[in-house]
Amino acid sequence: MLIVVDAANVVGSRPDGWWRDRAGAARRLLMRLSTLEQRLTQPAEVVVVLEGAARAAASDEFEGVRVVLADGSGDDAIVDVVAAATEAERITVVTADRGLRDRIEALGAESVGPRWLLDRIDC
Repeated sequence: MLIVVDAANVVGSRPDGWWRDRAGAARRLLMRLSTLEQRLTQPAEVVVVLEGAARAAASDEFEGVRVVLADGSGDDAIVDVVAAATEAERITVVTADRGLRDRIEALGAESVGPRWLLDRIDC
């Protein structure tokens, strides 16, 4: 299973003000995502796409999470990750962006909203 996270959408959807500090919010998201596989019923590779100010959160300290840095909008980077996945992989993209959902669903990926992910990583 491949889970691709549109970090800008997930961070921006939180009601508790995480979005005010994009880099800090992205760091907290990456920390929580590093424990996600333990909460899933099947093994998964987690890819997080960071853009804009959130790119400052990128580092090697988040074991088990692959980070992709996007120039400008992360939508094209997300589509590239989905397109490069093997046909046998089940792909889930976490985003609230309807235009992006249409693009990745055309490639055979499933899309879910940020709540799907937040329910699995919030303590």
